[in-house]
Amino acid sequence: MTPIVSAFLCILTLYLFRTIRRNISIRYPPGPRGLPLLGNALQLPTVQPWHTLAKWKKMYGPIVYVNMAGQPMVFINSQKTAEDLLDRRATKYSTRPHFIVGNIVTGGLNIVMAPIGERWRKMRRASELALGLKNTVNYYIMQRNEAVFLAHSLLSDRDNWRSHIERTSSSTALSLMYDLPIIQSSQDPSIQWMNHFLDVVVSSMLPGAYLVETLPFLQHLPRSLSKWRQDGEKSYEGFTTYFEERFRNIKKVVESGQEQRPSFCAALAENQANSKLSDRECSWLAGALYSMMWFIFSMVLFPHIQARAQEELDKVVGRSRLPSFADLKHLPYIHAVVKEVLRWRTPVPIGIPHATSEDDYYDGYYIPKGTICIANIGSLNHDPDVYGPDVAEFRPERHLDETGQLKDGLLGLSEGHCSYGFGQRICVGRHVANNSLFIAIATILWTMRLEGVKGLDGKIIVPDINAEEAHSGVVSRPPLFAITTTPRFQDADTFIQEARDEVVQENLARPDGSH
Repeated sequence: MTPIVSAFLCILTLYLFRTIRRNISIRYPPGPRGLPLLGNALQLPTVQPWHTLAKWKKMYGPIVYVNMAGQPMVFINSQKTAEDLLDRRATKYSTRPHFIVGNIVTGGLNIVMAPIGERWRKMRRASELALGLKNTVNYYIMQRNEAVFLAHSLLSDRDNWRSHIERTSSSTALSLMYDLPIIQSSQDPSIQWMNHFLDVVVSSMLPGAYLVETLPFLQHLPRSLSKWRQDGEKSYEGFTTYFEERFRNIKKVVESGQEQRPSFCAALAENQANSKLSDRECSWLAGALYSMMWFIFSMVLFPHIQARAQEELDKVVGRSRLPSFADLKHLPYIHAVVKEVLRWRTPVPIGIPHATSEDDYYDGYYIPKGTICIANIGSLNHDPDVYGPDVAEFRPERHLDETGQLKDGLLGLSEGHCSYGFGQRICVGRHVANNSLFIAIATILWTMRLEGVKGLDGKIIVPDINAEEAHSGVVSRPPLFAITTTPRFQDADTFIQEARDEVVQENLARPDGSH
């Protein structure tokens, strides 16, 4: 054995000894045992991973540590732990991990994936300016029109109720971002485009969805051997062309001084000089809702809750007009239904990964710098320490006080649930999303009764309360089931038809009303 080889072996032995001794002396959070080298990389499925996380929570408690082929990862399973780490220690837990595929797909320009830094701060400030609480009124007309169109579609074509909700989600997102006319057809290419965009972006943030995220050295393979890179670059080019074209169209109108209806990109264009964002950065500030599907699901399952919400609507709104945002403060039970839908069946049951920017200790456990931290949102929204022993029940009343008014929040959470995230990374568009859900749910429940279909025995068929369908790996939605929709009172269908006709005429009157 040569002196060089001997020296190398001595150094390697010393390194391994120090590493092993250090790992023995360091107390990591509990978690499942893994394999050599790969750790737990093969134990976390890419489809419906929250079921595995639920098992781990029962076995290991509120914080679970796993090793994904050398990458430390922590899953947070209780609201107290989430608040302690993601809120109270936000300076340590607010950056993002490096999404290899995600950064290729978005060019590093998506605010959701961007690590903490100057670009993220500029994008966050610009987003808050466009979507903050003070500016939500700017989107009332668009949201009310979308609600009317959805309610009419559900009443006139109940068999395709899910495609109508998908159409509404895409149409709302595009109208909000670019002030585009309402998409009237479920077959419109924009629907497929938006669904593809969400599929690609959401899946690129899922741990283990791409092998290169688990084995990062694969990113150094030649491009010809990296299909994930080729697909990601192709997606980025297509998404960027789409976003930039629409942003520049709005920017031209803003710069010309022409009258422009409020939209997210119009607000960005008006304040672009102050935010110091490029056209490309502005064009990539964007995001959708599966919550409406769970709303339909819950109303079919729980007709007594539907009846109570409709009783409130009759008392506050009456039957001579449709609900409006003027009723916003006077319909606490409708608000409670919105909150409970988001809590009871979280559309995205695992949160977007955070990452630690420095070493930390929590409850005696060591969490090293660079650890990926993921809030198990579905578990947090069913935390019995916060919501009581009946967490599995759909009960909007949990969000109301003894006088029937909305509570300030549960455990300090102003939303009453965790679905919008935590700390500096809380969803900037949550107020706009809440308003879209509020006006859509109020309009639907004012107009119609939602029920399951009757079977051959004359009994109403209701879906399995525990059924779900995974979409894009991390997005949960109810399975397909049939519903019936009937007008609640004699003139309800006339009211919604007339309101829908007005929306269509408004669309046609616009120069871009070709949808």
